[in-house]
Amino acid sequence: MSEEEALSKNWEEHPMLKPRIEKVVVNLNVGKSGEPLEKANKVLKEITGQTPVKKKAKKTIRDFGIREGESTAVVVTLRKQKAIDFLKKVLPVVDNKVLKSSFDEHGNFAFGLKEHIEIPGVKYDPEIGIFGMDICVSVNRPGQRVKIRRKEKQKIGHKQKLTPEESIVFIRQVLGVEIV
Repeated sequence: MSEEEALSKNWEEHPMLKPRIEKVVVNLNVGKSGEPLEKANKVLKEITGQTPVKKKAKKTIRDFGIREGESTAVVVTLRKQKAIDFLKKVLPVVDNKVLKSSFDEHGNFAFGLKEHIEIPGVKYDPEIGIFGMDICVSVNRPGQRVKIRRKEKQKIGHKQKLTPEESIVFIRQVLGVEIV
């Protein structure tokens, strides 16, 4: 029996150990405010179907012309089925391949798109232009909230912590992604 089959059997016997996609964060950083940011906002709203939130610069960088407090990026957080549907729409753009080095020690992973027009169903509009984006996927197990909640925080046992290997097996099964 392979490692993947053993994990699947263990997840069936113990459902609280089965990983899940907690959230997908889509970040589109423009680097300046004004008209380009509004165009990025429109693109992100079209792709995800949710209203993006504007993020502000934390500090002033004169070389790039960025001032502290100036909006420079738009971000959308997708959860539950919307997150899975979005990943199924976006992963073919990167040929359903994710680098193994993209996974962190907690099983989360991230990848980027160079052009948003590569996403199926999105057409090029010369007035808007082309934007790249970062997509970060947070994978965890049920019960992780105990560790991060504000009131009555608790530690989580080592068996409940998600490893990158388990996350890779789960992502392979759920999304059909090849890990390179």
